[in-house]
Amino acid sequence: MDIPFVGDYQLLVIPAIVFTGLVQLLFSSTLSKYSKINSQNGLTGQAAAERILQLNNITNVPVQPVQGTWSDHYGRGKAKDGTPTQYIGLSEPVFDKTSISAIAVAAHEAGHAIQYEQKYALMTLRNMIRPVSNFGSRFGPWLAGAGVLFGLDVGLGVLLLDIGIILFGGAVLFSLLTLPAELDASSRALAILKKSNLLTPNELKGAKKALGAAAMTYFASLLTSCLSMLRLILLRRGRKR
Repeated sequence: MDIPFVGDYQLLVIPAIVFTGLVQLLFSSTLSKYSKINSQNGLTGQAAAERILQLNNITNVPVQPVQGTWSDHYGRGKAKDGTPTQYIGLSEPVFDKTSISAIAVAAHEAGHAIQYEQKYALMTLRNMIRPVSNFGSRFGPWLAGAGVLFGLDVGLGVLLLDIGIILFGGAVLFSLLTLPAELDASSRALAILKKSNLLTPNELKGAKKALGAAAMTYFASLLTSCLSMLRLILLRRGRKR
């Protein structure tokens, strides 16, 4: 996330922006490549996710289509009566497609369902701080920017910057927890795909590359968040001098 003011500290995030752009190109090209290669088993992304859930005795997680491209996710919420609900949403290139990319991505989302079923600690902790992270990522940078514009030579400006740093810190922590959680979901997915013979050894190599490219997007997001946070902290320390 960018910070709504510019200056010398802006140079800190330029490498991260370039890196993020390269990672997005890698992600798009890798998944596009393996989207054109159909798996030998002929399973769709939906069928693969359902098979993996079944193998892990998970029967309460429906697999449903969602709009968009690579907008796949594991979602949780509450029904009208207050009972917890969960689902796996698979995008258009995944839900009813039989490609290596489709199966790999579907297996990854099923991996998240398994994490929750097994009460994986990082996912539990990440879920707890999600509301704070959402609030901090939305308002933290703007409060910090308002503090700079107001002037850091006065109390109110410093106070706004400090609050912005604290709030944005919640978003950075969320990104920090997200990366290992995503890597763990991919690791689970690849292990299950191998054990259940849903993909051949050669197809598994392609699935690993596809999930590796996806994991790099989370690393890029974490790097950008950390450098943005560092920029705010250095700005605050510089003004104290």
